[in-house]
Amino acid sequence: MAKTIVVKQVGSPIRRPKEQRATLVGLGLNKMHKTRELEDTPSVRGMINKIPHLVEIVEERG
Repeated sequence: MAKTIVVKQVGSPIRRPKEQRATLVGLGLNKMHKTRELEDTPSVRGMINKIPHLVEIVEERG
């Protein structure tokens, strides 16, 4: 079973650079307080680390 993490969007992409908005879309987030369960891979962790002010890790599973 693969490790997964639950990510929640806590910040608005309004008045943010285009790259940060694109990172949110890449994670599958586009609305405030939306959550997604994603595989815990280095690429996903890197995307989260690029926008720590917009997302938070709610739970780690597996």
